[in-house]
Amino acid sequence: MILTFGIVAYNACRYLPSLLSDLKKQDYPHSLIQVILVDSMSTDNTKSIMLHFADEEKDFKQIVVLDNPNRILAAGWNVLLKHVAGDAILRIDAHASIPKDFIKKNVQYLQKGYDICGGKVLSLQIEQGMWQQTLLAAENSMFGGSFAAFRRSDKVREVSTLAFAIYRKKVFESVGFYNEKLVRTEDNEMHYRMRTAGYKFYFNPNIISYRFSRNSLYKLIKQKFLNGYWIGLTMGICPACFSLFHFGHFLFIISIIFCTILYLCGFKVFFIVLILSYLIVAILMALATYLRNRITCRFAVLLPLIFLLLHISYGIGTLVGLIKMPFWICYSSQEDE
Repeated sequence: MILTFGIVAYNACRYLPSLLSDLKKQDYPHSLIQVILVDSMSTDNTKSIMLHFADEEKDFKQIVVLDNPNRILAAGWNVLLKHVAGDAILRIDAHASIPKDFIKKNVQYLQKGYDICGGKVLSLQIEQGMWQQTLLAAENSMFGGSFAAFRRSDKVREVSTLAFAIYRKKVFESVGFYNEKLVRTEDNEMHYRMRTAGYKFYFNPNIISYRFSRNSLYKLIKQKFLNGYWIGLTMGICPACFSLFHFGHFLFIISIIFCTILYLCGFKVFFIVLILSYLIVAILMALATYLRNRITCRFAVLLPLIFLLLHISYGIGTLVGLIKMPFWICYSSQEDE
């Protein structure tokens, strides 16, 4: 099977060489791999790294370097999809790392008759300090991170979404291109269209890949805020893209606001119960995270605060997105005219 291996990158010079090195080590025949590298107008030497790889590596079926003038990820993947020569497309983020059998395992699973499949994606830190390990532990925990099957499941099964997945080319031919209005939720909307079209997502935990997590609390908080923000905005385009789980942090923020109003009105018990309940759960989750990870006690005591900041930033992001959503929809409609 001829495979298209795609990367869309922006200012990824710190990560891209390692990922391209992983690609060179793949035990799937290189003569069956078309590589498409898309640069989203990077201001560092990301494109130079891509061009150097294209010049140096001659054993791949084809290496194509393209530009994404619109810069956002959805637009970059649309640029890539227009140049696919393979029977299937393997989509990888630039901030990723893959073992040498990654492509082979994905293709083998696809050849069993599935149209979309993928495996477990684990988070790593590019820096190995104890503070970075604490942030990684917080993000990897169920309380601070995601419940998605591709992050946690160890069972082969059908799921609702995947990351770093392989798709038969016909899937995109059927459902069309990514929605370029969406900056961070393009996968949610695309996968919804795929499910609606009758395609199923199959998960195999034996397929493993890695992505590098944010290496500072500020970057992690910003990421969570923007994730929530774009969920709020996307509700104006595709409310069916999301499950109730995506709004857990938003409901937490609403609960804080509501209980605070009641507190100011003299009904203090609701606020106290909310805060104590969250504190107890956060401490228990921090203890479980500490016991599962090699982090020092002096950093582990900060886990409840880290959890709180991640939850608040995500929830506020969703709230802001929902408030702005009608105006964003109106502006987007005017742009389309």
